[in-house]
Amino acid sequence: MPQQSLIREALAAAEFVVLQEAFRNTETANYADLIVPAATWGEKEGTMTNSERRISRVHRAVAAPGEARPDWQIACDFALRLGHALDDPRASRLFPYSGPEQIFREHAGTTRGRDLDIADLDYSVLDETGPQQWPWSREAGGAARLYADGRFATPSGRARFVKLDTRITAENTDARHPLHLNSGRLRDQWHGMSRTGKAARLFNHSDEACLAMHADDMARRGLADGDLVRVRSRRGEIVVRVATSSEMRPGQTFLPMHFGRRHLSHAGVNELMPQAFDPHSKQPELKHAAIQVQKVTLPFQALAMRTAIGEVAPQEAVLRWLERLQPLLGRFAYASLALAGRDQPAAVLRIAHHDALPGEWLAEIDTLLDLPAAECLAYRDARRNIDKKAMIVDGKLAGLRLTGEIAAGNWLRETMIGRIPADDLRRWIFAPLAAAPAAAKTRGKIVCNCLDVAERDIATAIAAGATLEGLQTSLKCGTACGSCVAELRRMLAAPARAA
Repeated sequence: MPQQSLIREALAAAEFVVLQEAFRNTETANYADLIVPAATWGEKEGTMTNSERRISRVHRAVAAPGEARPDWQIACDFALRLGHALDDPRASRLFPYSGPEQIFREHAGTTRGRDLDIADLDYSVLDETGPQQWPWSREAGGAARLYADGRFATPSGRARFVKLDTRITAENTDARHPLHLNSGRLRDQWHGMSRTGKAARLFNHSDEACLAMHADDMARRGLADGDLVRVRSRRGEIVVRVATSSEMRPGQTFLPMHFGRRHLSHAGVNELMPQAFDPHSKQPELKHAAIQVQKVTLPFQALAMRTAIGEVAPQEAVLRWLERLQPLLGRFAYASLALAGRDQPAAVLRIAHHDALPGEWLAEIDTLLDLPAAECLAYRDARRNIDKKAMIVDGKLAGLRLTGEIAAGNWLRETMIGRIPADDLRRWIFAPLAAAPAAAKTRGKIVCNCLDVAERDIATAIAAGATLEGLQTSLKCGTACGSCVAELRRMLAAPARAA
């Protein structure tokens, strides 16, 4: 929702909040007095209609876990219990359903004579003949094209035209808010990441909310890649990292929509968005706001990482550490929480703060990540507020906390998720080295998540003269889902732009 501070205020003031949800740790769950566990798409029966009006039967793939139930059953059970509490005999008559097919038949009956007429359609037709387009009749079947006869679903039969407001955006930039902020999705994430945020490999493309800006706008503000900035709109402000992007025009910026309070120390980009909405569709303008950007100096840096080595259920262990850390995020001036890796995931906490973190905060992080002092290597420089800890399990780096100085963070992260033997790295783990030692043969950023192809391998092939077709043939990147093809094209174009 836009302008999230108002939404949070409303939820906090509500007398009783009931949340129907499949995941217990979404942002809204923090305000719920009662959470009703709901079945997800693959756990329930029903139908779905796609954008070409084609209705398909959905069969349950797996049983819903625990007490989770499908939406229709939750709604009907609530109605029956409410009717009983109100001593209203109509409840059992109004909600007599024992399955989704009965509900579909009632719904279909309400469409008779309308442009979406599916009054004669039922589950047996969908099961026997497959998906069907509405309107549908037993005589003619489904209609591939609507309004082919020139008559529209209005009393006169003529189409209606709506005069649109020709303003491009609800609010304009000005001297105080000179930049356009656009928002949208990333290649590998979905909505608030309640589901995709459980898969470590989906963070390989982008594991932190990062404001993309044109190089000229960054230079004008004295910004460099990786700096922290305060992004302020007319409604609120957030702190994020910034990076140069060749895809941005001067005056434009982009910030992904997915990262909220589960992954950041603030509510994310929707904190900045206006309440404006389209008068016809009522769709909020969630994609644009006028903003200002200023550099933020947060001198104290910290990084904590944990992966599961020797655990019976490593995926569950890492998600448990992630969930434990989430309540801490709001206490820092800036913090981000993400997953890293592929088949062996790791939890990654990045922190930037005004001052050195209190000792009790560090001890709390160690406890939440299961980093006991007796099992860890340690280094401390009290004068410079540097405190570091590392856990090695079965010869590999399993846990790490760097505070006060984190120069080695990137290659240590790659060492951890790559399961690189740590015996030859012990002398370097606490060293302030931004470049990896020779013993740390890291792969770098993963560009093709489907086939696990790293940026370094792609760059080497491009330097040797590979084309897009050559990359797809030799490395196989971009040949599965295809979502990384755009990035491959950018990498191929970079040498030409530089020249």
